[in-house]
Amino acid sequence: MFGELTAAEIEQVLQSQITGRIGCSNHDAIYVVPISYAYYNSHIYCHTHEGMKLRFMRQNPSVCFQVDILENMANWKSVICQGMFEELITDKEREMALHILLQRNFPLVTSDTVHLGANWPFAPEDHHHIKGILFRINITQKTGRFESNPATSAITF
Repeated sequence: MFGELTAAEIEQVLQSQITGRIGCSNHDAIYVVPISYAYYNSHIYCHTHEGMKLRFMRQNPSVCFQVDILENMANWKSVICQGMFEELITDKEREMALHILLQRNFPLVTSDTVHLGANWPFAPEDHHHIKGILFRINITQKTGRFESNPATSAITF
């Protein structure tokens, strides 16, 4: 069966995952890149460093964010969000974003790109020691689709 996710199912997908893909453009090129994130209060929070995606999003803050749960090609859920990039600059904004990012659940095996500082997996008492750029995507639209075939599924979707 193929169909649309309900609003509650969309929220569950966004809250349950920790990696997604950002799509951005600079009007001449489109760039899609995976990123770890935390979802809170209709916002996608991210930590990154200077690079192409930041250049693109600063030039054109209209972005797309996609996340999925894929068991196999016959059993999956996918959510696509449209939104606006917002760089978090003030101490208050950065502190809030770091708190949200540090509270998410992580898998046992992670990569350096997920680590938010030298003390990982522990947060430093002073978050000013965490380098990098913090931003959020202010979501303006969310849609979701799924495919489910119980005969080929090992888990219940």
